[in-house]
Amino acid sequence: MFGVKARHAVIALVVAMVAAIAAPVTASAAVTVTTGTLADGATYLIEVPSPWNGTLLLYSHGYVVPGHSNPAQDVGDPGTRGFLLENGFALAGSSYASTGWALSEAIPDQIATLDLFTGKFGAPTRTIAWGHSLGGIITAGLLQKYPGRFTAALPMSGVLAGGVGTWNQALDSQFAIQQLLPGASGLQIVHITNPGANLNNAETLIAAAQLTEAGKARLALASALGDLPGWFDPASPEPAATDYAAQELNQFTWIKLVDAPFLFALRAELEFRAGGNPSWNTGVNYTKQLSNSIDLAEVQALYQQAGLSLDTDLATLNNAARISANPASVDYLTQNIVFNGDLGGKPVLTMHTTGDGLVVDTDEQAYRSAVNKAGNGSLLREVFVHRAGHCTFTPAETVAALQALISRLDTGHWAGVTDPSVLNANASSLGTLNVGPPSFIPFEPARFLRPFNSSTH
Repeated sequence: MFGVKARHAVIALVVAMVAAIAAPVTASAAVTVTTGTLADGATYLIEVPSPWNGTLLLYSHGYVVPGHSNPAQDVGDPGTRGFLLENGFALAGSSYASTGWALSEAIPDQIATLDLFTGKFGAPTRTIAWGHSLGGIITAGLLQKYPGRFTAALPMSGVLAGGVGTWNQALDSQFAIQQLLPGASGLQIVHITNPGANLNNAETLIAAAQLTEAGKARLALASALGDLPGWFDPASPEPAATDYAAQELNQFTWIKLVDAPFLFALRAELEFRAGGNPSWNTGVNYTKQLSNSIDLAEVQALYQQAGLSLDTDLATLNNAARISANPASVDYLTQNIVFNGDLGGKPVLTMHTTGDGLVVDTDEQAYRSAVNKAGNGSLLREVFVHRAGHCTFTPAETVAALQALISRLDTGHWAGVTDPSVLNANASSLGTLNVGPPSFIPFEPARFLRPFNSSTH
């Protein structure tokens, strides 16, 4: 083990090495902006500074709700954009030809954008795929499907458990709400015929449940089956480990404000794409699922407080009629996409907040499991930011992670660049990008509750 002084010296050396990779320039770069429309109707945005350092960052944006604006995006926030262009990085990204779970369009649209870039500006010396949320799963999918086109990848808060596992785990939460909340028997959780009305019904039932101790306990159980964190507001501290009332209130807020539209309305968009229901809970033992959840102690405490029998409710779930999937729809969602752990020999750095209730941090465990099983664990590093929210990274944290990945490319080894202390020191040095205290921490996510990937199925 290093002594304290020796460890500090190593950290200082690594910080200096990484900081040298993207030191700020003093003058604003001239930027050539190129926009246009792809053959399928998606649009693209390309920005190339002068001078260009030869690296292209291909950005994949997140989920766009059908009916909402769907512009091309080439970076996640203005601060990061300005820093990268000033430091010579080219940026590119497309919209996708459709909205919703648009992986079948997004991956070819991004490759088409990359082809356009190469035709106009020449082949990059390095191409790094990166993106947030649904863009994170697209980023990992680009590397899996087109490894020869990329040098490295940086998925951020990505849906890295893959499509099948993600929607199966969502189904477990839906199922608990449907089976256990008073008046919820008519709630549609698959084959949703009227998404708007179904969502209104769900929101009414969930709000009513939150008014009673029994309802809170059952909402906590539904949250536990999705491993929702008990932390919602990035501006507030994480509730204490035994403050179960605060944790449940935060989980209720996640469901009410963020998750319910996906659970009770937007699933219909996925089913339309897949030609039927791609999710199932046949064979699931909900007693076992709860025992593996990060929220087990909270659920037990709230059931006891409400005077309810947890065993009885679990028996209700285990004895209820189950939901089967349409095999062809499972095949569609497997293609769009689950992961086989093959990284094409390229380094991947993932980043996630620990208090994410939309794409839970256990997605990272699912991805690492697939990568390790394929024998590629040395190529992967995962870093975590101690903060509530989905994709709530500061620009400084984003740039610090990117610098660490570039250091790995430059040196051929990770060499401590992803240590939280190193990342925090680098983020702290980034001036106006450092809009809040950098919060990288050592963290090990729990097991994803409904794993499904190409190496195991």
